[in-house]
Amino acid sequence: MVTTPHRSVEVDRSMRSSGIVIEPNIPICQTDLPLDWYQEEFKPYAEEYLALPDRTPETVLPWMDRYIVPALDHFGDRVMLLAHYYMGGEIVKLVERYGGRVADSYALALEALRNPEKHVFVESAVHFMAETIALLKHDHQDVWITNPKSGCTMEALAKEEMLEPAFEDMLARYGDDLVVVCYMNTSGRIKAMAGKTNGAVCTSSNAGVIMKWARDSGKKILFVPDRHLGENSGRQVGFTSDDMFLWPGGWEGMRTSIARMAPTERDRLDKAGLVLWGSFCGVHTHFKPAHVAYWKERDHRVLVHPECTHEVVSMADGSGSTSYLWKEVMGAPAGTKIAVGTEGYFVRNAREQAARLGVEVVNLADVPDPSFPSVGCGCATMSRNDPPHLVAMLDLLRKGTPPELNRVLSGDAVDENTGFRERLDPASRDEIRRLAKKALERMIDLTEAAKTA
Repeated sequence: MVTTPHRSVEVDRSMRSSGIVIEPNIPICQTDLPLDWYQEEFKPYAEEYLALPDRTPETVLPWMDRYIVPALDHFGDRVMLLAHYYMGGEIVKLVERYGGRVADSYALALEALRNPEKHVFVESAVHFMAETIALLKHDHQDVWITNPKSGCTMEALAKEEMLEPAFEDMLARYGDDLVVVCYMNTSGRIKAMAGKTNGAVCTSSNAGVIMKWARDSGKKILFVPDRHLGENSGRQVGFTSDDMFLWPGGWEGMRTSIARMAPTERDRLDKAGLVLWGSFCGVHTHFKPAHVAYWKERDHRVLVHPECTHEVVSMADGSGSTSYLWKEVMGAPAGTKIAVGTEGYFVRNAREQAARLGVEVVNLADVPDPSFPSVGCGCATMSRNDPPHLVAMLDLLRKGTPPELNRVLSGDAVDENTGFRERLDPASRDEIRRLAKKALERMIDLTEAAKTA
């Protein structure tokens, strides 16, 4: 048991480290994972999968059916499978094949809240998405994640231990004049900081709405993370460069303090209406203005995610969430050529589906010129969900022996490198949920109100 002045935690170290070090910009393809990447309870399933002669649907699907169909029959209408658009293409397709739901982070967050008849949620996505569902769920519902080590490089640069000193520093200086707007790509502990300041959570689909609300409050906004979504949505509601202050992300952000700032720097912070926590997405910051120019010169419509830099977003023909990007591609007239700047698996799936409609889709970074480096296949940390993880989770749930490591509760913190999970004591967990839920509910209220305005 590890004790801090305000809470106690229990650390689960049952998952053995793979030894991989996650860097923000490393690409990884969703190929077979080494056996030692699976937790012990999952290894028998992984061994069977790795022994299959090939990866064709004719071979893989019967193997999966042998486990998943009995599990679905066992739970009936009480279970729901979930995945995010960004997950590896195979998992997205497989989750849908077995009756699950694929959506963006806003829609996923609401699944438990809006489906009280469901008792078990199994998510093939990243940990912060599963935890968000757990923050909003009903008491009779359980949330499970197929791979606890599936994470987000941006969130990894905005951990509680990194952000809390800066948050407390600003809270001490600005008091009730500070409001936190917290991106969905954060842990429940960070979302609780938003709740503590009567702030709100946002997603890429509603960041403009939430940022306008925060600006209209007249308070100083701390947006955490991502610096680029914060800047883009801030500019959308009228903030200028002079109105913004960039606080370093990661461990550098933890070591930064107002007291040690130069007077001119401290004065800029005091005058800023929008403080940006300096974390970022390793995939979306790969896209450059030159990529946009290249495809626009070749008559492609360029659509990007707002986690891209402001220079890229301002040059593009449109920007928005994964849901926006998908709808724009699927609704394009035949003959349209579109370059999409977002996570690689999403673009690959969009390209496959759009081709059936006579629409050409390319990845914005896939410029056939050696002077343009490739972005690779997709996000390194998000692509850790594969068929054995889904099969094992559902079969073990059916048997009544699921690993506790895969259950997701409010306030859980998982190290993406080791898989070690830090779980809070019940009182601290309830406090995190109360505050984080407050910020999430404000997001929902503002977002739904904007839809009817």
